[in-house]
Amino acid sequence: MHRPKHCRCWHKYPERGWIQFLIMRVLYEKPTHGYQLLEEIEKRSLGCHKLETGSLYTLLRRMEDRGLLESKWEKTENGPDRRVYRLTSKGIEALRMGLASIVKRKKLFEDLAEFYHEKFEKPPKGGEK
Repeated sequence: MHRPKHCRCWHKYPERGWIQFLIMRVLYEKPTHGYQLLEEIEKRSLGCHKLETGSLYTLLRRMEDRGLLESKWEKTENGPDRRVYRLTSKGIEALRMGLASIVKRKKLFEDLAEFYHEKFEKPPKGGEK
């Protein structure tokens, strides 16, 4: 997998949990088909993560089985029909609760980052470690 030089990701693949939140966020904004989701994930991760097509569709099926998404076939004028996904009310609630959890974690990470900057980046005073 090729990643842009500016991307400093330490792993090749995004964690399943946050990628589901990203999918739900995109679908909250508007119903979307799989190829658009692939493009949005890559764009919103600044090119650091590009899911394999099969992985995305497996994930979408699992989310649909759990009642977070629903899909229907949509006819197109100049190509094959495509499956369009939309968030269900259960999916909206899961997104809301998940993002609330992320906001709380963000506060924890900010506290840990502040501790790191204070204790490990500042030069020690008079022999402190």
